[in-house]
Amino acid sequence: MANRGFLVVSGQGVLSGDEQVKASELWGGRQIHSTHGMHPKAPNKHIFRLSNDPQVGINGVGPQWHNDGSFEVGVFSHVGYHIVRVPENTGNTLFCHQGAAYDALPRETQEFWSRLVSVNATSGVLHPMAHDHPINGRRSVYLHLGMTGGVLEKVGEDEFRLLEEEELTKLFHSYNDLLNNGLPENGGNYAVSYQYQEGDCIFIDNLALAHKASPQAHNPDIKEQGLRILHRTTVKAMKPFMPGFNLPATATRELLTAAQDTSNGKGVFVAGGLGFRWDESIRMQN
Repeated sequence: MANRGFLVVSGQGVLSGDEQVKASELWGGRQIHSTHGMHPKAPNKHIFRLSNDPQVGINGVGPQWHNDGSFEVGVFSHVGYHIVRVPENTGNTLFCHQGAAYDALPRETQEFWSRLVSVNATSGVLHPMAHDHPINGRRSVYLHLGMTGGVLEKVGEDEFRLLEEEELTKLFHSYNDLLNNGLPENGGNYAVSYQYQEGDCIFIDNLALAHKASPQAHNPDIKEQGLRILHRTTVKAMKPFMPGFNLPATATRELLTAAQDTSNGKGVFVAGGLGFRWDESIRMQN
C-alpha cells in the first residue's frame, strides 16, 4: 500500500457503515479517527457521507488537491472511499502519487521545497512540503491547496522566513500544475481520474497519495449528472507527521513573528477558513 498508495476492492455491493469501519481499521493506525461533521443520512458517526445532492449528503468538499486531516499533527494514515450510488455521468475522484510527483521535479525545485514547511490555516499545525514516507522512506511532496495559511522557508541554522504573496502564489500554482501534469491526458503517468463502478471500495495511503474531487462530483443538477453518494472513512495516524528542522508540531506566535521579521514584514500568513487564496478564479472548500 505504501508503494502503490492505492487499492481497489470491487464488487462489494453496498457496505453498512459498520462494515466499512471494520475494513478501514485493517490499515495504518488500525483505529478510526473521525473529525468531520455528520450528515443526518450517514449510517454511522464515522461515515462522512458525500453527495452532489445536499439533501442526501454533504456537497462541494475537496475540489483542490489535498491530503485529509492536514489540520492534525497526526495526519490520517489511510482513507477509505465506498461508492454507494454511482452517478450516470461520472463523478470521479482524482488521485496523484506524491512520491512520483517529487521525482518529476527538477533537482533545484526538490532542494527548494525540501526547505519549506506549510502552516495550516485553521490549527497552525506544521508539515514539511517534502518528506520521507514513514513506511517506505520514499521522498514525497505534501501540501494542502485549500487549507494552508502560509509557508515557512528555512534560511539559517535556526532561522525561518514566511514566503511573500507572489512567492506563495507561484508555489501553489506550481504544486497544482505538478499534480495535474501526472494525469495521462496531460502526458503524465503518476495520477489517475478514477471512475467508480458499483460496489467499489477504495483504500489509499494518505501520505502517499493526494486527491481531489472532479467538478462533476459536485454538480447539483441531478437530472443532468445523476445522483452521487460516497462514504468516506479516515484512519488514525501511525505517528505524528512532524515538520523537521527541530520545529514544534504547531506554529507559535513567536515563530511566526520571527519569520515575519526575517521577511521584512512582507511574509504572508492568512489564518482561518481556506487560508491563502492562491487563485480567485477557482472554487475552494474543505
